[in-house]
Amino acid sequence: MELSFSARNVLAGATILGLMGGVMGSFALLRRQSLLGDALAHAALPGVCLGYLITRSKSPAALLGGALIAGLVAALLILAIDRWSRIKQDSAIGIVLSVFFGIGIVLLTHIQKLPFGNQSGLDKFLFGQAATLLPRDVVVMSILGLAVLVVSGLFFKELKLLCFDTDFGASLGFPMRTLEILLTVLLVTVVVVGLQTVGVVLMVATLITPAAAARQWTDRLGLMVVLAALIGAGAGAAGALLSASIDRLPTGPVIVLCSSVVLVVSLTLAPNRGLLWSWLEGRRVARRIRRENLLKDLYAWGERHGGDWTQAVPWSFLMGTRGQTSRELVKTTRRLTSRRLARRPGEEQAAGLLLTAEGLSAAAAVVRKHRLWELYLTRRLELPSDHVHRDAEAMEHALDEHAVAQLEEALGFPRTDPHGQPIPRRNTAA
Repeated sequence: MELSFSARNVLAGATILGLMGGVMGSFALLRRQSLLGDALAHAALPGVCLGYLITRSKSPAALLGGALIAGLVAALLILAIDRWSRIKQDSAIGIVLSVFFGIGIVLLTHIQKLPFGNQSGLDKFLFGQAATLLPRDVVVMSILGLAVLVVSGLFFKELKLLCFDTDFGASLGFPMRTLEILLTVLLVTVVVVGLQTVGVVLMVATLITPAAAARQWTDRLGLMVVLAALIGAGAGAAGALLSASIDRLPTGPVIVLCSSVVLVVSLTLAPNRGLLWSWLEGRRVARRIRRENLLKDLYAWGERHGGDWTQAVPWSFLMGTRGQTSRELVKTTRRLTSRRLARRPGEEQAAGLLLTAEGLSAAAAVVRKHRLWELYLTRRLELPSDHVHRDAEAMEHALDEHAVAQLEEALGFPRTDPHGQPIPRRNTAA
């Protein structure tokens, strides 16, 4: 597809904005200041209007210069309210956002009524007008973007401390208040750069959506910043190309929609955090719990018959123990037999189920966890022995062997649980 001169400017500007927004949005997201970008974007509107009223010019230098000053004033005001008053930061952000945006709307209305107030163009800052980007605008965005990336790279360790442990950073002698102001200035710069492309209303999505998508894929800040920058730049480029290929399709909203698609995919498919992963992990854990419960029921049957695990456990007993349906029990039984933890002495279902040697060891391990935890609850927390079974049922599936060994040592290597039942030894469960 051959891009026009204007489309190339939009593509370059949107990519640069997405790159900057992803980087700075990562810090804002981790500091739980997602709405700060929204407040700064709305606060920049009166600056745009004042820049026009003072210069009576619609030059980018006048309008964006006014936006930068207004954004900085709003940011410092938010910090001052949070520090010097009893109003919390989220409330301060809401106050500044509404007040400054209200002033901006009033000024827009006033400009429209002036003799020289052909305000065509000013209201485009609400939703952005990427098609008006000129080569000089792209150059300015490139310079500011490079400056933001260089500063954030030079102060990466300090900004990392600011995001995760401000008190620890202060104890090391870092000027955390100054760093907070620096981060806010960088955010204001990104917001001002993005006003012409995506506008006041959509600016917060440009900042936060790529960062939120990147956060689903990693727990490391450095990798998260890189991923957010790539997602933001990719969404910006994709939005610009789609807007250029389809008539009357606004660039700013399309950029936001592209980054939102990436966010939805990330929320669904990202390992360890994605909804699909969580669903699959939940099913896996549920299957393991049913498998371990069945092993424990088989072990209990043998205990009731004098420690004889050579007798097949009747199917009716297994169904009645936990109120399972025959279908659920069949599925769990298949998993035990496939792992060679149990076997059927006959072809008929009524023949029951029998623990193998390996299954007996695995069943004893589960019972050992259960009874040790019951003993811990009665000894250390002084709970009645008839009130600990349910808690032990939950914990027995969460304890690993290392934790069980520590628990056993702390209890003095006990032989019996609170009910007098023998606790299987470790070599039995091995």
